[in-house]
Amino acid sequence: QVQLVESGGDSVQPGSSLRLSCAAGGFRFSWHRMSWYRQAPGKERELVAQINEGHSTIYVDSVKGRFTISRDNAKNMLYLQMNSLKPEDTAAYYCKAEGLNYWGQGTQVTVSS
Repeated sequence: QVQLVESGGDSVQPGSSLRLSCAAGGFRFSWHRMSWYRQAPGKERELVAQINEGHSTIYVDSVKGRFTISRDNAKNMLYLQMNSLKPEDTAAYYCKAEGLNYWGQGTQVTVSS
């Protein structure tokens, strides 16, 4: 069965950095585009970053230049390096294997002074 376990969220001050991790299992990880989504209270879940099988990446405009998505196919791991965090980055962050209708439990990122 599909497993997606996010970790690395924390409460930090503006300008800080965090690295989120997603441990994947139960499917052919290297065959899937992988994404990070986030959902803030009262808002729709939005795509933050995506990396395809060839390691090409896309980002939502609000995180370009600050966030970096990466993957390690040998370890079935997905990462999101988040730098220069802002209060508006506060949300629950989820990883997703595109094409699979499954969500993990998410990891909470709170950016506040």
